[in-house]
Amino acid sequence: MRTNFDIGSWMRGYADAVRRAFGERVWFLGLQGSRARGEATDASDIDTVLILDALSAQDLADYDALLGTLPERERVCGFVSGRAEIEAWEKSELFQFCLDTVALIGSLEHLLQGIARDDVRRAVRSGAGAVYHGCVHNILHEKSADILKSLYKQAAFTLRAATYLQSDVFERKIECLPALLPPDDAAVAEEFLRLRGNGIADDDFARLSEALLAWASRWLQKDL
Repeated sequence: MRTNFDIGSWMRGYADAVRRAFGERVWFLGLQGSRARGEATDASDIDTVLILDALSAQDLADYDALLGTLPERERVCGFVSGRAEIEAWEKSELFQFCLDTVALIGSLEHLLQGIARDDVRRAVRSGAGAVYHGCVHNILHEKSADILKSLYKQAAFTLRAATYLQSDVFERKIECLPALLPPDDAAVAEEFLRLRGNGIADDDFARLSEALLAWASRWLQKDL
């Protein structure tokens, strides 16, 4: 991607194209991920969010054709849904989705209002469980540095949920998260930040895997 890429200008062009294609059917349009958080690199994806009044296979085909007319098409990913489906989504998965999204059209506020503390608690526990299982599987079978890096990312997002649960503070920028965490948790978030864009040396794989497995185990056993 070009180093002078302007996400604001791109999103305006994207929003205009979506309006032309779907008109009043657009219930929500937004941006997520590193570009929404101001943490993007030149290689970062463009994580868009499009929610229509309803979603069909034909809508997806039309949307795919629309994206093909835009610059940087190869970077575009993100989330597409119908309104009824997002409103029925599992709430433990929904709260970070809402808080991590910058709105261009519409609002996700009423979805947030339906999320309770128990939903956030489940998000933390399920996130720790997924990291734990992923570490076990990767140590035994895949032995993949890329999978390990993705597990550190998942751990960092789980810690963001845990911070929200404990303090009602939602820190959108992962790079600001370690300052809000106790040392053991801060070390995991800092490791994720260090690993972004970097490889994992063979002699670091076992150490990093062991540290993340122990972290996930502690969080699974915590009284939340």
